[in-house]
Amino acid sequence: MATIKEVAQAAGVSYTTVSHVLNDTRPVSPAARERVLAAAAALHYVPSALARSLRSQTTGTIGMIIPNNTNPYFSEVARGIEDTCYAAGYSVILCNSDDDPAKQRDYLNVLLTKRCDGLIMAALAETDGELLRRRQVPAVFIDRAPEGLEYDVVGIDNLAGGELAGQHLLALGRRRIGCIGGPRELEVSEQRIAGMRRALGGALDQKLFETGDFSSAGGYAAALRLLARPASQRPDALFCCNDMMAIGALRAAAELGIGVPGELAVVGFDDIDLAQFVHPPLTSVSQGTRALGNITAACLLERIAAPDRPPQRRRIAPVLNVRGSSVARHAPSNISPGIIT
Repeated sequence: MATIKEVAQAAGVSYTTVSHVLNDTRPVSPAARERVLAAAAALHYVPSALARSLRSQTTGTIGMIIPNNTNPYFSEVARGIEDTCYAAGYSVILCNSDDDPAKQRDYLNVLLTKRCDGLIMAALAETDGELLRRRQVPAVFIDRAPEGLEYDVVGIDNLAGGELAGQHLLALGRRRIGCIGGPRELEVSEQRIAGMRRALGGALDQKLFETGDFSSAGGYAAALRLLARPASQRPDALFCCNDMMAIGALRAAAELGIGVPGELAVVGFDDIDLAQFVHPPLTSVSQGTRALGNITAACLLERIAAPDRPPQRRRIAPVLNVRGSSVARHAPSNISPGIIT
């Protein structure tokens, strides 16, 4: 790899002149600038990002830790984050924690070592809070910030989203409403279930409740346990705490010969792009995943620019997009958009 001194030698100018041309720090004659650029191109010179970061005390990078980018929800959010950061001149380093505290801690240490200008995280182990606080790195959390940490948080109103789903199913005349929740330790799942319970007046039949793992396979297995019962004992509606589990539930219903939406209405949560392309198209509580990513990144960029401003909590109002998995005859196809607050 060519060095800046080799570029200077090839262009017949000084080392500092090359530096001024490449960093645009001082006027250089057009002829000298042209020779420097030509020499740099001929030698395939690549400026040192490390040297630049040492001079500016910034690296132009944002670190992001999410549980699993094979989940379309997180991949769509990550894309929104990347688009906004790229437009602002930042590169994004993506890490998958798999909800494993040890792996998450390792990645956090890696990102801190790389001196990222800011961090975006979907979760953080409680024991790592002190490390983050001590390093004083600008950070924003998506949905689930640990207790006791004064950081910016961006997310949807999960309670209101669960309530929207419950109100919709009740309006369809469904009364045996089942629920497939996510991992019990995840607050976002518990909030969505609480919203459903509130819509039902506090009555959520535990015999119609199953737990999944936010995957299609987990939703499929949970739905089989609920649906492989006599017709009088199985639910006539299912609320799944994310779309991937709802897609698994649709598969289970199809295998058991249970008609959707006739015998069983199904509602998911997240409204990933795939939701509108399964059969039947999935009704889902939308949190505008790409927009959520955009807002999260914008919040971090604001924090980097003004590190001393008070922490903010930004909540996105949910929207229920009604599709074929729960639509009633002659019912409208959607409910009016939510408002970002």
